[in-house]
Amino acid sequence: MPGWMGQILRVDLSRGHIQEEELDRKAARDFIGGRGLGIHYLLKEQDPKLDAFSPDNRLIMATGPLTGTKAPTGARYMVMTKSPLTGALTCSNAGGRFPAMFKWAGFDAIIFQGRSPEPVYLWVEDGRAELRPAGRLWGKNSKETDEAVRAETNEKAKVASIGPAGERGVLFAAIMSDQHRAAGRSGVGAVMGSKNLKAVAVYGRRQVPLADAEGFNAYCREQLEIFKAATKANPPAIRKHGTAYVVMVTNNYGVLPTRNWQQGTFESWPLIHGEKLTSDFLVRNSACHSCPIACGRVTRVTLPGFEGEGEGPEYETIYALGSNCGVDNLAAVTKANYLCNELGLDTITMGATLACAMELAERGYLPPQDLGRPLKFGDAEALVEFTRLTGLNEGFGRKLGLGSKRLAEMYGHPELAIHSKGQEPAGYEPRGEQGMGLAYATSPIGASHMRGDPAYVELFGTPVRLDPHTWQDKPELVARWQHVSALTDSAGLCIFFAARQLLEPTLKLRPEGIRRLLNSATGADYSLEELEKAGERIFNAERLWLNRAGFNRKDDTLPDRLTKEPAPTGPAQGQVCHLDEMLEPYYRFRGWNQNGEPTLEKLQELGVA
Repeated sequence: MPGWMGQILRVDLSRGHIQEEELDRKAARDFIGGRGLGIHYLLKEQDPKLDAFSPDNRLIMATGPLTGTKAPTGARYMVMTKSPLTGALTCSNAGGRFPAMFKWAGFDAIIFQGRSPEPVYLWVEDGRAELRPAGRLWGKNSKETDEAVRAETNEKAKVASIGPAGERGVLFAAIMSDQHRAAGRSGVGAVMGSKNLKAVAVYGRRQVPLADAEGFNAYCREQLEIFKAATKANPPAIRKHGTAYVVMVTNNYGVLPTRNWQQGTFESWPLIHGEKLTSDFLVRNSACHSCPIACGRVTRVTLPGFEGEGEGPEYETIYALGSNCGVDNLAAVTKANYLCNELGLDTITMGATLACAMELAERGYLPPQDLGRPLKFGDAEALVEFTRLTGLNEGFGRKLGLGSKRLAEMYGHPELAIHSKGQEPAGYEPRGEQGMGLAYATSPIGASHMRGDPAYVELFGTPVRLDPHTWQDKPELVARWQHVSALTDSAGLCIFFAARQLLEPTLKLRPEGIRRLLNSATGADYSLEELEKAGERIFNAERLWLNRAGFNRKDDTLPDRLTKEPAPTGPAQGQVCHLDEMLEPYYRFRGWNQNGEPTLEKLQELGVA
């Protein structure tokens, strides 16, 4: 099977049993890989109503047919399971070097089920797999675990592991690969911890088979030359300053969430902007496998109290731990980011939950004695301290580790938690970016910009620019972006590169570049219409799983702060998110009923029924 390795690895942790099986060829063609394969197996094998910490909850790690190839940014893998944070589906995405090595080790996906009686890790090498004891690794952070596992397997191995947060059941614990790369959202690390699975280590020398190696490599070279020429003529800010440059963009549009989403502009934004990160802390750029962008930042902080070295912070981390907490100390934000990576925490939910706690405290709803210290917006030392406590699940960190929805409910003010389906949004304010509000509310994993990102059109003009304040033109656009996202995640590409390959200047968002890569890699001879249908199939399969788990229109919501309280400052001043007005035409375009459920006709059309 060119493009695919053709093998799935099943690991029953309860029995300590490992089995290989052939990849279903029809499923591979229809669902591509990665995220698509994940939902294919979850729909087939798992009751969506079961508890996320049940041994029967599957934890699926899956690559795409372009993962591990020379395709620009072909370096992604997905982790799919039922989320303990939301009760919904989750499909968390990460890059780096681990995904390529995973593929080279001989497998397209690993499906975990059960719970090991004792801590273990999985070692996969050139098509062979075994479970090994991991009791001595329990309690170690991501860096320590990575080094220890490589020392007893292969120094060239790549490792994905959980830290103390995942071991101790923090509901937004991440899975960290290559020490610094996070499959961060929705608590995938907590599910891994509930299974007593400390790490997955992979090493392989197998090459991804290609149907048309000459054509594939030629197209990859063509795309790289286009990128190099564009970079030479006009160096992209993302390469120079990483995603942290987006701070300026969102603040200029009035969509930089600030002080628990009370406003969309932050007066101290230059102090946390990408240029500040570059000038004060940057050591060098860092790139994932086969990536010409190199948006990663290796940084070092030497300021007393905030010392550390690692990767990041990215834009979403800077919004969550910075402006949303009212913190303009970039050294503190960077230190808190290091702690999240070491302990295994999602930086978005960490920052958003702490911001919620800060507002609860400032309004007098959260007693100081519960906190153990004063807490207010802008407190850099508290940011670092409470991040550490949350990762260790100690002190007030136990409550922060439940996420903002549960925290706000605990103190009687659920309206102060900014979330959809129990998950906190990324750093784009829907009052000033209408399409993003609809994307948050209809995302299959709870609020997320990575399950369909209209910011490309609303803020960055890719492939064309639309007014971010209008809502009438967003329902179809958001649905199409969600299909592109599903396709990109399933192919094994990064959205940064995939977005550049959309046919212009149409808003149809037709994935011609992805089609050419997939066809030369797999020989599947997809038409554009077939690939567009594949993205729609994957998204509808996820929605069907959500419906079976009990989610429908009542859950496609945003907080009143975003839909009823006008933005108080900036270019979006006076605006609210018109979510209710967008939902009906969005459902209609999708072929869903008024309760947000795909019709039988739509499912049959897509081959999901």
